[in-house]
Amino acid sequence: MTRSSYGPEQRHLLESTASRIYSNAVAHGSLRTDDPRLAAGSEQRPALDLLVDLGLLRLDEDLGRLFPVDPAAIQSQVVVPLGIQGAELLTESARWADAFGELGQTFRTSPQVSVSPLTEIHGIENINNFIRAAVSDCRGELLTAQPSGRRKATTLAVAEERDVKALERGVKMRTLYQHPARHSPATRNYVADIVARGAEVRTLDEFFKRLIVVDRKLAIIPGPAGNEMAVAIRERSLISYLVDIFERSWERAQPFSLSGNQVERNIAADVRAMSIRLLVEGHSDPASAKRLGVSTRTYAGYIAALKDEFGVQTRFQLGYAMGADAGPERSGSFGHADDDDGFDDL
Repeated sequence: MTRSSYGPEQRHLLESTASRIYSNAVAHGSLRTDDPRLAAGSEQRPALDLLVDLGLLRLDEDLGRLFPVDPAAIQSQVVVPLGIQGAELLTESARWADAFGELGQTFRTSPQVSVSPLTEIHGIENINNFIRAAVSDCRGELLTAQPSGRRKATTLAVAEERDVKALERGVKMRTLYQHPARHSPATRNYVADIVARGAEVRTLDEFFKRLIVVDRKLAIIPGPAGNEMAVAIRERSLISYLVDIFERSWERAQPFSLSGNQVERNIAADVRAMSIRLLVEGHSDPASAKRLGVSTRTYAGYIAALKDEFGVQTRFQLGYAMGADAGPERSGSFGHADDDDGFDDL
């Protein structure tokens, strides 16, 4: 067995049976080669052979004993080849990705190729790769709508690298979030970076579906299977319709200001009014929380704040009090609890 051919199976054996044999050899100074427990065909023999093959046990035929060797002297002989092999695979993988990327761009930009107006994309990795390729082809305008209050820091890191490159090419970018995104440190950092490069970001109180529009030639929306499927749309009339919906939401949205008390007061009023509307309409807590882009815990905090504001103890009393009062027109605001959960991104 060559040093670079060790894999998970050998490592598992080393961590279990072989480790116990090696520890026994260290405790006694050596092992006898005629030990019946280590004889050919025994359960422990493969582990012994691995230790000898690795060089962790050295055979002295004259004494008929196996002596333990310092692992530090052996480690580099196994780990370094594996590291080199891993680096070579990563490099080769990147080259394959570049080759496919170039072919994909040739395909997408050719006027002679007939592309289906609707294409289903299955699997998170395929969806992300498709989005990455589409944004890399963008030359004029990029519109994105990202629902829910929080996006994962890892997701934002990938998005920022992709979006910054687009902005540096002169692409005009507009992004729409829900209001709770303002309370996410990772999102605020991402917004600060892309706004500094010319992007525009706004937030809205209402729930909306995820949407990406590239140069008004390609739109990407979630499929019926949720985050495991997306639909790429190239039909111009459908894209125009989706852009119109985006523009209407954009006009109602508030600029994502990283400072400014007046904007925050407006946002708090929007969230309060939306919470009251959802409560009056009778939506469940999970459904209401999703529409607001917050966790159910945070939404429960909103309801508790409303109970305190109206001086009631139950939801029934709250509904009655709001019915007798100009609820949404009253002044008031919510405190904001941390949201630990969110919804997956495309």
